[in-house]
Amino acid sequence: MKKILFFCLGSLLLWSCEGKTQNQAKPEPTVKSKTMNDNAPVQKTEEEWKQILNPDQYHVLREKGTERPFSGKLLENKEKGIYVCAACGNELFSSDMKFDSHCGWPSFDREIAGGKIKIHQDTSLGMIRTEIMCARCGSHLGHIFDDGPTATGQRYCVNSLSLDFKKDEPKKK
Repeated sequence: MKKILFFCLGSLLLWSCEGKTQNQAKPEPTVKSKTMNDNAPVQKTEEEWKQILNPDQYHVLREKGTERPFSGKLLENKEKGIYVCAACGNELFSSDMKFDSHCGWPSFDREIAGGKIKIHQDTSLGMIRTEIMCARCGSHLGHIFDDGPTATGQRYCVNSLSLDFKKDEPKKK
């Protein structure tokens, strides 16, 4: 619990030091970079990403920023469905993997199988953390920690701005 509190306080300090403000006026786009092959890598120039993503998403996904804690649209989401990368639509997490870690960002205890996420050692801010990125487009999602409360012991701490949500459709009888 101390690790989560330390992380949350550190993240809050980081956010306040960044001097970034959230641009709530521009709506978040629907996924525009679907390809014929859902596993094919998505490669775009930074100008193309700027056209697809709103400024806040661009800051988080492409510049490795962090959204304000407790501000994300998906933090309190309890609906059944799949969480996908906001940049490319890659399916990353299911609602069954989500839990409330009380840290201010959506948390998951594992990823969807199949190498949907890649990891990278992040030594920014004088800390050693494990960054998680979309394996298809390389966008920054958040970080993974070994303090999760479930059987996996992991907590994928993810920015809401880096995700879109596809609600499960009711099954037809």
